[in-house]
Amino acid sequence: MAKLKIFEYPHPILKQKAERVAKVDDDLRGFLDDMLETMYVAEGVGLAAPQVGVSKRIVVIDVSHPDEGEERAPMFLVNPEIVWHSDEQSCQFEGCLSVPEQRAEVNRYVQVRVHYLDYDGKEQEILADGLLAIALQHEIDHLDGILYIDRISRLKRQMLLKKLQKLRQEEEK
Repeated sequence: MAKLKIFEYPHPILKQKAERVAKVDDDLRGFLDDMLETMYVAEGVGLAAPQVGVSKRIVVIDVSHPDEGEERAPMFLVNPEIVWHSDEQSCQFEGCLSVPEQRAEVNRYVQVRVHYLDYDGKEQEILADGLLAIALQHEIDHLDGILYIDRISRLKRQMLLKKLQKLRQEEEK
């Protein structure tokens, strides 16, 4: 396994709509493993292929809490698609590995049903709520070229991006 480079805002690949994957094979499984390792090293709960420079509809997620004694529970989603969502929404703080050290409140559906291919290429469907529902919506947004900062007000986005710019300037010193 290899740790991949995470692309940060405003890299253009993050704004592209990702392409569907034709088949799940050993090469793709190797890439899924690399994505998972990258996500764990970066201490994220989700990672989409465009975030590591690959414009394909691929996502890895793990919302487990190993620090609280839970076993890791990685999910591999190829060509994920939200096929249903609840009417009810909730506003929660989100962050993103491509927008480092920034967080904002984002409205998301409370429940989603997602259809996808798993690690072995088998069709699956999951009904999710809580953190998993948020992570699924966040990562599927990445596949459509949408960042969570695109889902907040213009004023909040400008403030957040100013903080990000300041952080980058401090890191360069």
